[in-house]
Amino acid sequence: MFKNKLFVILLLTISVFFTSCFEVIEEITMGKDGTGSMILTVNFSQSKNRIAAIMLMDSIHGYKVPGKQEIQQEIDKTVAQLSRMPGISNVKSTADFTNFVADIRFSFKDVSDVNHLAKALLEQYKVKSTNIPTYNYNKEEARFTRDYSYSNDVKVQFNQLKNRDKEIFSAAAYISILRFETTITSYSNKLARISKNQQAIIQRLAIPDLINGQANISNQVQLSK
Repeated sequence: MFKNKLFVILLLTISVFFTSCFEVIEEITMGKDGTGSMILTVNFSQSKNRIAAIMLMDSIHGYKVPGKQEIQQEIDKTVAQLSRMPGISNVKSTADFTNFVADIRFSFKDVSDVNHLAKALLEQYKVKSTNIPTYNYNKEEARFTRDYSYSNDVKVQFNQLKNRDKEIFSAAAYISILRFETTITSYSNKLARISKNQQAIIQRLAIPDLINGQANISNQVQLSK
């Protein structure tokens, strides 16, 4: 999780201000036939003034501050990788360097294609982690499943960071939004909330809780047939 060079540099540069709020948002929209789309967003807008100040610097704490072009190149590299993945199409990205919000979105033929995608990206960026959720959709039974098994790997890597750098995650949040074409009849994760129209499930967690194994994002969602 923390071994990608650019990712570490970005976090370290933010850490000069000791605390930063950011959100990681995962949105999945499922169709009845098993096709769907996914949006992954990193939102640093609550700390945009701090980050904008850092972006004007050449280096900090011995690390070169990545410029907008370098960050965009990394995003483009990820888009190119996703575009080559089987079952993945319509890959697009946006990067707002005013509010510091970036996202990658794509369509999939089957939600299980996302499982292969996640593995490929981790290999590309040389990230060692088994804390990867897996997805499955059973069309006959109209059941969506996200399985998540906690592994201590991320916690071990996290504990290797300096306390100053750990502080970056103190106010960070992970948000999961699952949308469906039909109504939800039941779901297993009671920490999640169902929408008023009963066609979406939302879960918001503190990222430190995920890192320390104190939260779970597994869910089995039964849909009306």
